[in-house]
Amino acid sequence: MTESASHFELGISTFLEAKPYPGMGGAYSHAERIRNSVEEMTLADQVGLDVYGIGEHHRQDYAASAPHVILAAGAATTKNIRLTSAVTVLSSDDPVRVYQGFSTVDAVSNGRAEIMAGRGSFIESFPLFGYSLEDYDELFDEKLELLLQITKEEKVTWQGNHRAAIDNQAIYPRAVQDPLPVWIATGGNPQSAIRAGVLGLPVCFAIIGGMPERFAPLVELYKEAYNRAGHDPKKMQIATHSHGFISDTEVRATELFYPAQQAMMNVIGRERGWPPYTFEAFDAARSMRGALYVGEAEYVAEKIILLHKNLGLTRFFLHVDTSAIPHKDMMRAIELLGTKVAPIVRKEIAASTAK
Repeated sequence: MTESASHFELGISTFLEAKPYPGMGGAYSHAERIRNSVEEMTLADQVGLDVYGIGEHHRQDYAASAPHVILAAGAATTKNIRLTSAVTVLSSDDPVRVYQGFSTVDAVSNGRAEIMAGRGSFIESFPLFGYSLEDYDELFDEKLELLLQITKEEKVTWQGNHRAAIDNQAIYPRAVQDPLPVWIATGGNPQSAIRAGVLGLPVCFAIIGGMPERFAPLVELYKEAYNRAGHDPKKMQIATHSHGFISDTEVRATELFYPAQQAMMNVIGRERGWPPYTFEAFDAARSMRGALYVGEAEYVAEKIILLHKNLGLTRFFLHVDTSAIPHKDMMRAIELLGTKVAPIVRKEIAASTAK
């Protein structure tokens, strides 16, 4: 953990899934799922979690096409928790509007907003907003450049290939934080890790399969690029995002999470050519060295501590998001993360870093 982190940060990430699965009952409507999210943010703040993130999607099975609007609603009901996108698909959005949306969240929350920018593993926003996938990489690079300039300068002059030029235009409202924090999210692309390091930006790795320890080389690439570029090591921040679920017993966590996870993974798997999701795959993934954080609080805490040991994180997102799980059980998982998991993890990490 970097010297600047006063404690290890834990939080929730969600895509606000809202999809019915055969044989599992009806899902929440988009409106219900959005209102539930505000309740989740409120509870997460009350139980002492550090961050809540909402990912942007533009398809029927997810309710969050405008995360900044939902986060602003949560900002009004919370006091301490940081509020972030997870992620903003920057390639298909306008950096000016992204900044304005999140600087507004920053105002409502009095300085608790963040942007997590990524290319997006789902690509439905590209045709929706008139962008070509042939420009996938160039769009992100160009728009990230503009977004970072906006966070640092009130008046902007800029020119690129995929957006109209800006000639000494002021952009408002300005964020309470100066600059408004921007993270880079990556699913494991080495160049993305290096770019984040060169720019001195915080990075978040999405670890949704395999063994998390295999991300250690990517973390080292990031650290090397960050230090070689001359950035302050005390400000280095590294996060991961992984799926999981916490309940009062391991049996109950499995009963609630596995059927929903299987249904979700099979839908996405058919789109991407993955094999059917089996209980054997689930069981391996929830083992101590796997990428699923499912079980009772003590077990999930032990896995997070191991992850910190292997990767040197400053923040961990538990992605709790399956529409087939009742809202009351989702709320219980958030409560347990804040009241049971977080104290164990923070105590152990504080003790290990003090040695």
